[in-house]
Amino acid sequence: MTDRATTPGARADMIRNRRQLLAAATEAFAERGVEVSMGEIAQRAGIAKGTVFRHFPSKNHLLAAITVQLVDGLVAAADRLRTADDPVAALREIMTAGVEVLAADRAFCEVIGRPSLQHAEVRGAINRLCEAVDVLTERAKKQGTVRDDVTGTDIVLLLGGIHQTALPLLAHDPQAWRRYLALALDGLCSPAATPLPHPPPAPLPE
Repeated sequence: MTDRATTPGARADMIRNRRQLLAAATEAFAERGVEVSMGEIAQRAGIAKGTVFRHFPSKNHLLAAITVQLVDGLVAAADRLRTADDPVAALREIMTAGVEVLAADRAFCEVIGRPSLQHAEVRGAINRLCEAVDVLTERAKKQGTVRDDVTGTDIVLLLGGIHQTALPLLAHDPQAWRRYLALALDGLCSPAATPLPHPPPAPLPE
């Protein structure tokens, strides 16, 4: 007798349920943050709560999967910018994309900002992003348009700082972060920059 769980139809159901679950969870977490219940996510997805736990044993596993998806999207964007004609414009584009994700997704901010929520997969994705952004940073440094003591990790960390600076304003001015992004870019490109007083950060432990 064929095991139902191994039939093509069952596998298709599992893939469809997972896609529905991830789409519903991404939307719910973006709107309300990490406090959204698994029951609400199941309801949004139109699947049974038990099905949620068959795919993800805990809410943290689900959050990690969504966060890795978002970060890897930024990694792919950074990789596409490696051959851009203007290295500073490439940095501006990836930084803009990063802050846009932070501004649009409450859960992403909370997972990135709270180490207790970070899984090894999330830390690995962040390190991949730092490496990808470092390639863009090195290109700009070689061109002489960005200060020579900054790293890709510095820039990835700056994204959270830019978002947090604008956060009190976002309810009535959702684009306020663009002002602080421009200030950060000017600092990165300043010809009068003084040497940074502390060494660059190390990669996150995985």
